[in-house]
Amino acid sequence: MTPSSTSTSTLRSSQPAPAGQAARLAERLSLPVNDLGLLGQALVHSSYPNEHPDASALSNERLEFLGDAVISLVVSDALFARHPTEDEGRLTQRRAAIVSTRGLAALARRIDLGSALLLGAGADRANERDRPSVLAAALESVVGAMFLDAGLDATRDWLLAIAEPELEARRSASSYVSPKSRLQEMAYARTGLAPDYRVVRAEGPDHEKVYVVEVFLGQDAVGSGEGRNRREAETAAAAAALAQLRVRPVSTAERTAS
Repeated sequence: MTPSSTSTSTLRSSQPAPAGQAARLAERLSLPVNDLGLLGQALVHSSYPNEHPDASALSNERLEFLGDAVISLVVSDALFARHPTEDEGRLTQRRAAIVSTRGLAALARRIDLGSALLLGAGADRANERDRPSVLAAALESVVGAMFLDAGLDATRDWLLAIAEPELEARRSASSYVSPKSRLQEMAYARTGLAPDYRVVRAEGPDHEKVYVVEVFLGQDAVGSGEGRNRREAETAAAAAALAQLRVRPVSTAERTAS
């Protein structure tokens, strides 16, 4: 499908408040969209319709489902073409880094997507618009809306442009080892003990539950992370712990444990 050249000011709109946000986002990012109602839906967090029933706004959950599949396809295809000498394992690791909650949230922050989201007042006060899981879901939703509206080719071009640094990144061999494996190696070297992952909380309905996990070395909490399942949250916590442990010395508790 060929994107329309219609100006943002004359694009179709079916949902006034979300479409207003969508119009500003489309203009700022030069998005190849025709239907601002559809793009506006991609910006609606599930907390918004509960507080604005008169707006007739639908949340972005269904678009998130579609966008997740589109992103995985586009990223897989791009990595396969750009790294012809890498095996399946390395390509899988690259893709996982990009399409994880943490990776998609980084892309969303790159385009300041959080500022365009429509949230309920309580969620907004809790700074949900900067939460990695919310940002990742919003990016998936935007991609889903673009796919339905502008087609795969236009969506692919836009997504590859914002993910260019991750797609082309030169990575050391060690970076293909998962954060949990690297943290375990570091933990045994420092303390002789395995990392201890603890679920701090799990929030939301079953179809969009968010897990928050902290990881401990001995008695010390060394990192926290969140994800849409426990494994993803543990991986994010391990990555945060690795970043923290690289810049601080071994603690007294760790030396005692070892």
